[in-house]
Amino acid sequence: MTDDRLRSDAQDELRWEPKVDDASIAVSANDGVVTLRGTVGSFREKREATAAVKRVYGTQRVDNQLQVKLLTADRRADADLRADVLQAMILDALIPSTIDAKVDDGVVTLSGTAHLHFERDEAEEVAGNIKGVTFVANQVELIAPPPFADDVKQSIKRAMERDAKLDAEGVRIESADNGTVKLTGSVRSWAEHDAAVGAAWAAPGVKSVHDDLLIAY
Repeated sequence: MTDDRLRSDAQDELRWEPKVDDASIAVSANDGVVTLRGTVGSFREKREATAAVKRVYGTQRVDNQLQVKLLTADRRADADLRADVLQAMILDALIPSTIDAKVDDGVVTLSGTAHLHFERDEAEEVAGNIKGVTFVANQVELIAPPPFADDVKQSIKRAMERDAKLDAEGVRIESADNGTVKLTGSVRSWAEHDAAVGAAWAAPGVKSVHDDLLIAY
């Protein structure tokens, strides 16, 4: 996969993705790293651009430098934006009430605590979908109970082996009793990468996942 081919395929995928307006996006590629520059109209669109490029064969990493520039009609007062973010989180049963949000010039900062990683991720996903949000800073702290290192490692390994999307043979897992898990080795695609990282985060007591996986095309 040459850099020119990767760049061209990434451009085509952005053009194909209906959730992204690629008119103001410049794409470059260097040794598997795809860089996006330019502007989009919402934080959600910026996030969807990353997801689209990750689907492209040959992509090792996405460096998303896109700037969110809201239309005048989409600009909103911080107080109104915070109210909508909080209301959306209240309506989502997956988000614990211990997560709060503040807004400053369209930037949402999430704070508080959660027991599981997916709760923190869900809050970020919901906040980023609100019209007028330009960025989400996720500062939610995980307060999961400390895991048992050996049990966590085996639990993650079994979860990976159960996943039909993932060939777990190339993934190595290291765990520590402070709730940290490190993934090394290689996988065959971004889908396998995300499945492996998701399995690690799902293990009870995990507070941090160091992702050193390589994608071997």
